[in-house]
Amino acid sequence: MELRDAVLFLTAAVVVVPIFKRAGLGAVLGYLAAGVAVGPSGFGLIHEVESTLHFAELGVVFLMFLVGLELQPSRLWKLRAQVFQFGGLQVALTGVVIAPVAWLCGLTPAASLVVGVALALSSTAFGLQILAERRELPAPHGQAAFGILLFQDIAASPLLAVLPLLGVARAAESGAGSWQPLLVAVATLAALPLASRILLRPLFRVVMASRVRELSAALALLIVLATAGVVEHVGLSMALGAFLAGVLLADSPYRHELEADIDPFKGLLLGLFFVAVGMSADLSVIAAHPLLVAVLVVGMVALKTGVLYGLGRLFFKLPPRGALTLGVALSQGGEFAFVVGTVAVGAGVFTQDVADMLVIVVTLSMVTTPLLFLLGDRLFKETAQDARPFDAIDEENPVLIAGVGRFGQILARICSMARIPFTALEVDPAHIDFLRKFGSKVFYGDAARVDLLHAARAGHARLVAVAVDDPEAALQIVRTVKHHFPHLRILARARNRQQVHALRAAGADWLVRETFGSSLELAQRMLEELDHPAAREIVQAFREWDERILAEQYAMRDDEKAMIAAARKWNEELERLFEGDAKQT
Repeated sequence: MELRDAVLFLTAAVVVVPIFKRAGLGAVLGYLAAGVAVGPSGFGLIHEVESTLHFAELGVVFLMFLVGLELQPSRLWKLRAQVFQFGGLQVALTGVVIAPVAWLCGLTPAASLVVGVALALSSTAFGLQILAERRELPAPHGQAAFGILLFQDIAASPLLAVLPLLGVARAAESGAGSWQPLLVAVATLAALPLASRILLRPLFRVVMASRVRELSAALALLIVLATAGVVEHVGLSMALGAFLAGVLLADSPYRHELEADIDPFKGLLLGLFFVAVGMSADLSVIAAHPLLVAVLVVGMVALKTGVLYGLGRLFFKLPPRGALTLGVALSQGGEFAFVVGTVAVGAGVFTQDVADMLVIVVTLSMVTTPLLFLLGDRLFKETAQDARPFDAIDEENPVLIAGVGRFGQILARICSMARIPFTALEVDPAHIDFLRKFGSKVFYGDAARVDLLHAARAGHARLVAVAVDDPEAALQIVRTVKHHFPHLRILARARNRQQVHALRAAGADWLVRETFGSSLELAQRMLEELDHPAAREIVQAFREWDERILAEQYAMRDDEKAMIAAARKWNEELERLFEGDAKQT
């Protein structure tokens, strides 16, 4: 890639993507539009589509490495049914339905089979990136999508290997194939865990001991690129190699450093990948066959969504919305189809015209994914609101309690005991119905909505207690209250230190970590059971020390180097503190 091309890519992305984000269409669709604009079908500023796409696949490689870092080998083993059984079933069912349709359109049986399998595979970049942006990867439908995509990545390379056997151009020279490449690939995969133990971890210790941040980033890049390159060399996909490298390092102490070093490269290269996909779209094919293209795109997306919805309901036991989300997330064609088109033409399986049609159908199917998510969100939101509108609030109280789960219920009961009137808001209708059975007065409503806060007379209240369980929802409530009702004191719960920092930055006035007090109480009881004479004093000293350190960490929360350097000082200070207590006792 030339410097001029890189400048054009960045310019197009910087101009187009914010426009699409502001319009609510998402960053992915913006990158695709930017690619169309600078590519051969747009203004024709860049013509090297294939080389750009190959380079941009590194974005998918880095994405799969980061996904692997989140999966320990034991957890991956638990996903084996989703990966092989359901992933294989999805590819088989979708391919079996698409192949006859391709044959009816005039393709040969071999070409129909290739098209069926190629379109059965989905885009790892699109599926995982959109689910990650929506924070739905940990959800059951997100895990199902991940398992199916992983199988597709595993299956892609063997499918490419058999393509020449289906063609007429290389059939004679390909013969019956050889077991040697398969054995080499299996041996390489088996050697990766050993290489991780013997080479990577000792190397990490040496690099981390140098305390040179740039060297740490260089090592992270080396691991991803070297592993992906070795695995690609033996005939498997780069994305699979990077994923396995991530899994092998998932339980290492350096996982978070790797994640921080790789993430910026992943984001930029994934954007480049989507731009390259947009560039590959040949708009002349749409102009020549508009009706056929539309039918093929809609038919493929509908078919894959239906198959995945059925799998989600029958095998994954997903609720209707989760199964539909799974179907939409994997409804598009994948980047594998671009490679298949080139290889199949070279092998004589089908003509260049068929390959061009395949590429444009896959590209347009990618465009539909964010649009379908946008449409689905609006439809589900409207349906939910139509099904049960928020309650009308007819009271004015000094205290608002947002969230009446296991934490908020205690706040509400203590307010009742103290004769302090309060207004309790809860967003889960089923939980509200349960609480009302026991006589609790709870209003159905989202405390992050300004109109509901006005209805609850927040302007006349004295404080709001944010007790919701979801960290993102809590953060949104604090931001909304601080912006629209700055006079209100905001008291909030937090799961951990990171959420404490986030909520404090958003404007919370007082925060409590939900497990901190109970852990201190248990610690004190533990010391008392051991007849320690200064149990209460030790726990109180630790509480004061930890709360002071938490305030110091907030001041340097965006400076990782300062945080690491200060950690040593804090640990030494804690040791001195308890050495002094030990001498006194």
